[in-house]
Amino acid sequence: MRPAVAVVDDASLIRESIGLLMPGLDVVASVATVEELVRRSPAVDVVLLDLHLANLEQQPDARQGIAAIRTLTRRGYRVCVYSQEERRFVLAACIAAGASGIVSKALPRDRAEQLFLDVAAGGTAVPQQVVGILEVLVRRDCITLLSERQRQILHGRARGLSYAQVARELFVSESTLRGYWFDLTRSLSDSLRGLTPGEIERALGLAPGDLLEYWAEGATDPLDPPDRKDWWRIGGRSR
Repeated sequence: MRPAVAVVDDASLIRESIGLLMPGLDVVASVATVEELVRRSPAVDVVLLDLHLANLEQQPDARQGIAAIRTLTRRGYRVCVYSQEERRFVLAACIAAGASGIVSKALPRDRAEQLFLDVAAGGTAVPQQVVGILEVLVRRDCITLLSERQRQILHGRARGLSYAQVARELFVSESTLRGYWFDLTRSLSDSLRGLTPGEIERALGLAPGDLLEYWAEGATDPLDPPDRKDWWRIGGRSR
């Protein structure tokens, strides 16, 4: 019996072709956003999810990346990321957020289909290059669990603000802020220690508009909008 599959991808060609190109899958829903899939609430064995769903003109508020994964997994869906994303930290964060698999769009059709079938059957599909960095993230409390304060500090430092400037914006002492920064950098892999704050931010998928920017911690329902869309901005002065 073919597994029931839902496809979430803003590219209509991908949505419409998977069912035709992969006969082993029974595609019962093909939508452009996670929000639409949740509204329909189809019963499926796995959701094939593209990470990059935000279209600035057509669907600027569509959830993508980690927010999309969390929305689906909290509703009981198994998620297999199907994306061109290659950054290991971003992909590891997807697994840490609850995705059961990661399949590259660059893979041959038959190989991708087999991986989808494996995930639908209850298995996992994690690229080897992601396994090592995932172990580091889990062992070091996982980068996707950066506190809001740590994210604010990272964004401020990545934009050239000094420790003193960031401390003033956040109403904390400079020594306290340096302590936050030490805890943040200690949680990162050794391979990131030589990078600038901006490079770290990009490598982790935390840059503005990027896949991990919206991480609505504490939300009772992941489809509810965050208290502030710009929660990461230092001007928010949240404590």
